Amino acid sequence: MTQMMEMPRVQTCTVSGCGYNHDGCTAFAITIGRASSECDTFVEGEQGGMGQAMAQVGACKRAECVHNTDLECHAPAITVGAAHDRADCLTFEAR
Repeated sequence: MTQMMEMPRVQTCTVSGCGYNHDGCTAFAITIGRASSECDTFVEGEQGGMGQAMAQVGACKRAECVHNTDLECHAPAITVGAAHDRADCLTFEAR
């Protein structure tokens, strides 16, 4: 049986226009996308989330990131904010 690893937390999200951001990311888990490390979970115009900021990184499509192994993030925590897109993983580091 494979032991589940703990998923990294979304430590900070400064994207105020996201429906999951209520004083922090309230999505259960987010996905980091391929282009520009964008947060694929970003949603505008809708309200969502679990009510408290406890989001984790469920999947990461940026295989060329130093924190990525087998499309899973192994950083201790990540920060999400504006960069190339309105919501990007600012913890991304190219190998």
